[in-house]
Amino acid sequence: MKLGWAAGRVLAKKGTGPVLVGKDTRISGYMFESALEAGLSAAGVDIRLLGPMPTPGIAFLTKSTRAQAGIVISASHNLFHDNGLKFFSSDGTKLPDDVEMEIEYELNYPMRSVPSLNLGKARRITDAPRRYIEFCKSKIENNINFNDLRIVIDCANGATYHIAPKVFEELGAEVILHGASPNGLNINDECGATSPDALQELVKASRADVGIAFDGDGDRLIMADHCGAVLDGDDILYIIAQSQLRKLNGAVVGTVMSNLGLEHAIKKLELDFFRAAVGDRYVMELLLKNNLILGGETSGHIINLELTTTGDGIIAALQVLESIILTGKNLSELTKEISKYPQIVRNIKFDTQIDITRNDEINLAIKDTENILANTGRVVLRPSGTESLIRIMVEGENENQIETLVDELADKVNKVTTRLH
Repeated sequence: MKLGWAAGRVLAKKGTGPVLVGKDTRISGYMFESALEAGLSAAGVDIRLLGPMPTPGIAFLTKSTRAQAGIVISASHNLFHDNGLKFFSSDGTKLPDDVEMEIEYELNYPMRSVPSLNLGKARRITDAPRRYIEFCKSKIENNINFNDLRIVIDCANGATYHIAPKVFEELGAEVILHGASPNGLNINDECGATSPDALQELVKASRADVGIAFDGDGDRLIMADHCGAVLDGDDILYIIAQSQLRKLNGAVVGTVMSNLGLEHAIKKLELDFFRAAVGDRYVMELLLKNNLILGGETSGHIINLELTTTGDGIIAALQVLESIILTGKNLSELTKEISKYPQIVRNIKFDTQIDITRNDEINLAIKDTENILANTGRVVLRPSGTESLIRIMVEGENENQIETLVDELADKVNKVTTRLH
């Protein structure tokens, strides 16, 4: 409530438009929504409630309705017991750092309501899903349909459950649904982009052409080909890059976690490949800095600035299906030029605020591992942006070698973090 009030105080100084509030399907969204509504109203800001909506849908509506800002209540790919907030500016992009700092500054003050006469009013935008469905459908060519495609869609029991099926069905596809019965507690629970096993089995059992799995808030996806093999964000980014070569201004943006095989495949397309820090915010920064339009993460966040202002799972899936229709190739054929390097990730629990990346002992261990790999692999160690974890990734040509190296590095990190705790 106080964060809503602080945000409202800052926004009230900048304009008079409403603030949109949307959420995914986790049970705590009811509580967060009511608290935010109260805080924003107390600051004298009008509120427009969207109900369950994908994160990119809220970004789109923030811009199209000329709202001052949009707030997303979601913990993305996490299970139901987590929740959080994301803010969008009036342009449908992440809030500028200076505005975030102003909001944080306001949190230092005691909360006081404006006079009753000036309280913000709230109302619900009941046609929000339909507006976003039409927006998504408008992003592929009018003469393209999916009449000959059978698609399995896993909505992670999340925010896309009532939107994604309609988008693909209205474009002609035969849709087989999974993870589209949210109850507040089952979001991302053994379904969706982080748990693709059910998707893979359904694709094979139903002899589908494609499988698509979204995460809880719909800003990322993974896919499965007709044999049930999983395609991650690297594969999806490559397919889209391949189909839009002439529009890409000479380069594509990935992250430090993007597979070396993707980098090599992108360079074969005569495009440069830039690496950002992990996080769609950093991918966006690099895109804007270099006047580029296409970037993404291995996890399945894909940003195409020609079509959207943020990562959008549904629109990325539509672009891939469009490639299938235009080329007549299936997903495995579209990705045959990517030869991925073995890549192993270890997660280590670490819930303090210490910056582990500055530890001399760990940095020496990383350097030793890089020396062993020479020029045939990479090491990435970073704190997770969403969980109390340190992620260690080792990539190289020899899977047995990198498994040994990642185990040794994880053992070293475990010993150091145990002492720091």
